[in-house]
Amino acid sequence: MVAKVKTEDCVGCGLCEDACPSGSIKVDEIAVVDVKTCTNCGTCADECPNDAIEVEK
Repeated sequence: MVAKVKTEDCVGCGLCEDACPSGSIKVDEIAVVDVKTCTNCGTCADECPNDAIEVEK
């Protein structure tokens, strides 16, 4: 399982992209997770001020 962006809550602030240690998130208008490189670490979800990212642990 990888991090999942709740598109209705994402405002495209980029904090998750900056925080991701594997570089798996890119933000244009909203965050997009690269499922091939995401390690499901949860750092992006921890940094998101809008709780727009879910990570199953």
